[in-house]
Amino acid sequence: MRRLTTLFPSEFLEEHAEELGVVEREGKLQIPVLVWALVFGFAAGESRTLAGFRRCYNSTADETISPGGFYHRLTPTL
Repeated sequence: MRRLTTLFPSEFLEEHAEELGVVEREGKLQIPVLVWALVFGFAAGESRTLAGFRRCYNSTADETISPGGFYHRLTPTL
């Protein structure tokens, strides 16, 4: 985990997301938390469901996102 977070620091993930057009404006969704939840929680965990991904994100993020708000953000661009 430490190697990956060093290789891809939060600042890099945020800047890259902006360059790709994933982030249109500052909001509740935290891109670094989303990436870490996907890599360390969802992909490596036993429960590989979207609900499990959302729970992992919410347990890591500063602000939780409701199910509807979370699923609404899962777009092809993201």
